[in-house]
Amino acid sequence: MVSGIPLIGWAKPVPVAGRNLRHPRRDFVLVAAAGPASNLLIAIGAALLLSVFPISPMRIGEPNVSVPLAAILSNAVRLNVLLAVFNMIPIPPLDGGNVLAGVLPGRLAVSFNRLRPYGFVLLYVLMLTGRLSDIIVPPARLLISWLT
Repeated sequence: MVSGIPLIGWAKPVPVAGRNLRHPRRDFVLVAAAGPASNLLIAIGAALLLSVFPISPMRIGEPNVSVPLAAILSNAVRLNVLLAVFNMIPIPPLDGGNVLAGVLPGRLAVSFNRLRPYGFVLLYVLMLTGRLSDIIVPPARLLISWLT
């Protein structure tokens, strides 16, 4: 943080016991997609709450919880959409990489999984060159515009 180099959160891959999956390849895709899907569900829920609660203007001397609540819900929409889009980038340590590896034909999936050790390096290259925002921002803006 002191150096100004972008940091990727301290997320760790969720361990999945593949032997417990009935259809390992298909079910692993569903497990990988569950995280971003839950982010989208949270964003939809926050957007619905935001549309239902009346937001009244703040006046001096009057208690008003609607404005802070609207700010929290609005930030929840944005944050969860950004997390969902980021996690669906098709680079192997991310959920999108796991989904792509699961839907590619066998030989292609094996070749694609060879990128796994270099995934974080690819993410840092995208961050440091500014290309990560080119990938994340357009779909995130579209989703946010649908929700608000």
